[in-house]
Amino acid sequence: MTDAAWTPATLARRINALGYRGRRLFAVAGPPASGKSTFAAALTQELGTTARLVPMDGFHLSNTVLEAKGLRARKGAPETFDLPGLHRLIGALRSEPVLYYPIFDRRRDLAEAGAGEIDVTTRTVIIEGNYLMFDEPGWRELACNWDGCTFLDVAMDVLRDRLLERWRAQGETMQTATRRAEENDLPNARRVLDKRLRCETEILR
Repeated sequence: MTDAAWTPATLARRINALGYRGRRLFAVAGPPASGKSTFAAALTQELGTTARLVPMDGFHLSNTVLEAKGLRARKGAPETFDLPGLHRLIGALRSEPVLYYPIFDRRRDLAEAGAGEIDVTTRTVIIEGNYLMFDEPGWRELACNWDGCTFLDVAMDVLRDRLLERWRAQGETMQTATRRAEENDLPNARRVLDKRLRCETEILR
C-alpha cells in the first residue's frame, strides 16, 4: 500500500494491531537521506516504552577494515556492512530476553559495540536501515524475519539535495559534498530503489 498519508502515529496503530509472536520485529527501509532515522525514532516513541530502535548503521565495518579491503570510499554500500553480524542479532531478537547491539557514532565515524540494549520489557523492535528490504543475496533473507515493514520512497533529485545539505552541515565544501553524494551516496540510493522488495506500506516523501 503506497500512500503519503502514513505517519508514525498511524503506523504505530497498525503495528499494535499485529498479533504477538514473541517480540514483534518491524523494519523501516529506504535509501540514504530518505528520512528513515527521523521516522523510525518517531515511530518508536509512538509505540511507547516497550519499543526499542535498532539502527542498521551500527553494523558498519570499521574504517580500518574498509581501508584494508579498498572500500573506504564506498562506505555505506551493502558490502561495507557486517551482514553476518546483523543476521545473528536479528535471529537472537526472538529468543534472547536480553541482548546488546552496536550503535554508530557519526561524530567519530565508528560503531560502538554494546551501546544499545534490548531487555525483557521490549515487546517491539524497530529496525531501521537502507538494505533491510534489499533484493540481493544475503540481504533478501532478512525479509522473512519482519512481522511488517515500511519503505520510504523519495525521488532522486530530492535525495541529492538532502545529501548535499547533509555533507555541507558536516563542514564539507560544496565540491566535496557533490563528489561524495554523486560517487557513493546516490549510486547506493539507486541500488536500494531499483532492488527493493515490496513492503505492505510504502510512504512517498
